[in-house]
Amino acid sequence: MKKLLCTALAVLATTLVTSCGGSSDDPSAEFKPSMDKNTKCSIKVVGDYGNFEALEAEFDRFNEYYPDVSLSYVKLDDYQNTLGTVLEGNDKPNIFFFYTWMIGNEKYAPAISHMEELSAAALKFNLDCIRPGLLNRDAQGKVFMVPVFSRTYGMLVNNDLFQKEGLSVPTTWSNLLTTCKSFADMGYVNPMMGYSKDSSSCWMNPVAYPMFVADLAKNPDALKKANDLDPAAGEYMRAALTAVGKLVDEKCVNMQECDTIGDNYTKVILRFFEGDVPMMICTGDTVSGTKKRESQSEAFIKAPFNYSFVPIPVTEQGGYFVDTASVEFSVNKQCDNLDMTNEFMRFLISDKELNQMASAKRLVAPTKAMSFDPVYAAFGNVPTERTFCPEVLGVKDPLAVQIRKAAHKVGKGELTVDEAVAMYGQF
Repeated sequence: MKKLLCTALAVLATTLVTSCGGSSDDPSAEFKPSMDKNTKCSIKVVGDYGNFEALEAEFDRFNEYYPDVSLSYVKLDDYQNTLGTVLEGNDKPNIFFFYTWMIGNEKYAPAISHMEELSAAALKFNLDCIRPGLLNRDAQGKVFMVPVFSRTYGMLVNNDLFQKEGLSVPTTWSNLLTTCKSFADMGYVNPMMGYSKDSSSCWMNPVAYPMFVADLAKNPDALKKANDLDPAAGEYMRAALTAVGKLVDEKCVNMQECDTIGDNYTKVILRFFEGDVPMMICTGDTVSGTKKRESQSEAFIKAPFNYSFVPIPVTEQGGYFVDTASVEFSVNKQCDNLDMTNEFMRFLISDKELNQMASAKRLVAPTKAMSFDPVYAAFGNVPTERTFCPEVLGVKDPLAVQIRKAAHKVGKGELTVDEAVAMYGQF
C-alpha cells in the first residue's frame, strides 16, 4: 500500500511540475469533426453554477465547427434535490454536473442510472489527457463522469501588504504564527480572514482537511478506520483540530470578524478586496471568483493590489497541494441528440479546451498538460511528499464530512479538541 501510494504521488507530482506552462504537443489533442457540419440540434447543460461564462465560450468555439448546434447552460434551483426529477422529465438535459461525494448516496441513484459510460472505446474520448487521480472509475474500471475543473485548498495573500510591512509570506507553521502576531501588533484586526458561518464552506476545512488526510495517508489501517467511521479514527484528527484551535487562540483568526461575512464567495472576496486583510483562507472555488469581482469592488478599483493563492503552511516543512476534482460532467444517455452531445464532449475533453476553460474560470485544469493561472503559481513548487489526490488515496465523503464538521465546531468554540475527537463518526 505504501509503495503504491508513493508511486502515485510521484507520478502526480512529476505530472504537475514538469507539464506546467503549456498544452500538449500530441497531435491527437487536435479536434477533428466527425459529423455533418450542417447538423442542426440543441444541447443543454445543467448545473449549480450561477453563471458559466467559461463554458459558454467553449460553446462559441464548438460552433466554429458546428454553426447550427444550439448550446445552452441552465442553472437549476436547489440542484441537489431537483436533479433526479429534471433527468426524468420531458425536457431532459444532455449534460449535467455530478460530484464524487454523490456516489453511494441513494438520493442520487436516479442520476447515476442516466449516466453514459464515457470510457467506452466507441466514443473515442481522450481520457488520457486527464490526471489519473482525478478520474473516478467504478469496480470494473469504467468512467461515468469527467472532471472539467479541479480544486485545492490554500490562502489568498495580499502581497502588497506584506511588502508594505516588510514581511515575507510564511512558508512554515511557526513562521505563520509569528507573521500573524506581527500583523496583529501593527493593528491588523484579522491577519487570517475567512468565512465561518457554515461548516460546508468555512475557513477551518482548508486548514484541517489536508492535515487529516496527509496523516491518514501514512497509515492504511487508519485510513480504513476513518472511512468506516470507526470512533478510534478520531484520534487521527487531533493534530488538525489542534491547529484550527491554535489559529483562533493565537488571534491569527478573529472569529467575530469572520462571522460578519455573508458567504464564501462574492462577499468574502469583496471583503478581501477592501485591502486590509493580509491573508484569507479559502478553496480554489472561491479564488475562481476573484478576477470578475475586481471590477465590482470600489475599494479594489481605487487601490488595486497584487495577490496570489498559496498553500497554508500547516507544517514546519510547508503546506500541501490537495489535488481533487471540483466540477465533473456526465452525459445523459437518454437525452435527445446523444451523438452530437458526445461530439461536444469529445471536443471539450482535451488539453487545449480544458486548460482554456480553467484559465477563464480561474480554476486549476484537470489535465496532465496543466497550465497554472499565475495566481496559483506557488502550488507548482509543492514537492512530491506534500502533494496528494484524495481519490487516489481512497478517501470517501463520509470521512470528509467528519473532519469538516469537527473543525467547524472546534473553530467556533462549540467543542474542545478532546470532545471532537471522541465524537468521530457522529457528525
